[in-house]
Amino acid sequence: MISHKVRSITVCTSASFYRQSWKIKERLEKQGFRVSMPHTAKVMRRTGNYQVSHYKVWYKDKNLFKRKALLMARHFREIEKGDAILVLNLNKKGSRGYIGGNVLMEMALAFYLKKPIYIWRTVQQSQPFYEEILGMEPIFLNGKVE
Repeated sequence: MISHKVRSITVCTSASFYRQSWKIKERLEKQGFRVSMPHTAKVMRRTGNYQVSHYKVWYKDKNLFKRKALLMARHFREIEKGDAILVLNLNKKGSRGYIGGNVLMEMALAFYLKKPIYIWRTVQQSQPFYEEILGMEPIFLNGKVE
């Protein structure tokens, strides 16, 4: 359960889950939370194009990795402004409850800033970074925001 002290939540998740993240955002807003989404998730929704490879332009041109850096810094500022983060960890690459490197960095920032870290699903022991994830003492929601 999300603490009554939390008023604003920043969603942190793999770009592969951006389409699904909008339903979670709506559920959170119905509970009275202000919800911040990643910039690319907003672009995907506006354009209707959820093809992740379309947005990862830095793989085609190494000079565009600065775009990746800007997107990361932008979301870090949203984490800093919010009261808590919600890690939406769905299934990807055969991993139940996938958390990738970028989301791990976002979790580390929230941990450092002493913000509550909520995780949508439990994390499997086989998950990379299992030890680090549990070391940040997250609160597992088990798919429930109520």
